[in-house]
Amino acid sequence: MTGTTMTSTPSRSRSVLRHCAAVAAAGAASVLLVACGGSGADSTGSGHGAHATQSSSASPSASAPATPGEHNAADTAFAQGMIPHHRQAVEMAELASTRAGSAEVKKLADEIRKAQDPEIRMLSGWLTAWGEQVPAEGSGDHSAHGDGAAGMMSAQEMDGLKAASGGAFDTAFMELMIKHHEGAVAMARTEQAQGSFPAARTMAETIVSTQSAEIAHMNKLLGRS
Repeated sequence: MTGTTMTSTPSRSRSVLRHCAAVAAAGAASVLLVACGGSGADSTGSGHGAHATQSSSASPSASAPATPGEHNAADTAFAQGMIPHHRQAVEMAELASTRAGSAEVKKLADEIRKAQDPEIRMLSGWLTAWGEQVPAEGSGDHSAHGDGAAGMMSAQEMDGLKAASGGAFDTAFMELMIKHHEGAVAMARTEQAQGSFPAARTMAETIVSTQSAEIAHMNKLLGRS
């Protein structure tokens, strides 16, 4: 009996061990499946989360202030006309740094440049956002507007300004800039009356206020009432 018991005990032990191993393997497989399933779910969730984040981060640009539906033809005309107009004013103002005789004229020219340079970039940004054409550098600055439209200087007037210096430059600069500003004010008033894009209308209001004040200041420097 003792021999039989001794033989059967190892057999039962091996059977129990095999059973335990099978249970353990099954358990491990279940854990693995759960882990993989959880990982997959997390990955999918993360993927959607990343997509949602990307979509939400893209949405501000999609709903940016300068969208095609928020402007009209008057806004486009204002931006496309004001860009070359401002570029010419900046070109005139830059001449003053080396040619003006009066410190007052140099200061005025610097203020004009500092105000209109950022507006050129802003106007260009609006046109790009609207899918409209941005006037190329030099295009129309003298040719299309050389007939004095909107107060633009002709090529001959610009050449004369470049050739002047001292007091002669100061007088020519202010006389030409007054005419130039008057054209800008007229364009801005048209935008105020006909435009629909809020930021463009705000810029137009600023142009009317600032440049009207500069016109008055230049007339005073020229000895005009």
